[in-house]
Amino acid sequence: MISLFRRAVGALAAASMVAAFMRLRGSGGVPPQQGGWRELTDDDLKS
Repeated sequence: MISLFRRAVGALAAASMVAAFMRLRGSGGVPPQQGGWRELTDDDLKS
């Protein structure tokens, strides 16, 4: 029973370390500067 508890605690610790690493390492990045929405023309609506 104790070894099962130790395994669970170890798995939770490993998961939290990975999550913390991903959180600290991840940078928000820059949103795309091209593309996006454009106004539809009559030709677009006919297709």
